[in-house]
Amino acid sequence: MEKLINDFSFGLFFWQTLIFLLLVFLLRKFAWKPILDAVNEREEGIKNALLSAEIAKRDMQNLKSDNEKLLAEARVERDIILKEAREIKDKIISEAKEDAQVQAGKMIEQAKAAINSEKNAAMSELKNQVSSLSISIAEKVLREELSNKESQTKLVVQLLGDVKLN
Repeated sequence: MEKLINDFSFGLFFWQTLIFLLLVFLLRKFAWKPILDAVNEREEGIKNALLSAEIAKRDMQNLKSDNEKLLAEARVERDIILKEAREIKDKIISEAKEDAQVQAGKMIEQAKAAINSEKNAAMSELKNQVSSLSISIAEKVLREELSNKESQTKLVVQLLGDVKLN
């Protein structure tokens, strides 16, 4: 029995080895190259995908740094524009204040001139009224006093004396 088992095992082993070698030969001849090509193609695809991902990552970093630079430049430009706007605003306000002061000065001067001219006109009119009133009073006083000849002579002598003293 042992002989049968040894013969059987050896025969089975031989056939299994022969089938295995035949299978390896057939696989190598027909399937190994397409399988290796598919594996290599898959490996190349993965490498290309990794390379594309790395390039995309670098591009994203470059874009991010470019965006940060553009944002910084935009902030600087915004600050410059705001500063110029503030300066223009301050300049306009100061010019408006100066113009208002000049206009106020002109109005004050015009008011002073108008007051002075009105004052002078009033003074002139007052002087005219006072002088006409004085003349009329003097006329009335003189008529009373000069109604006789003796008082006329006395007044003339007195006026001559006053003229010489001044």
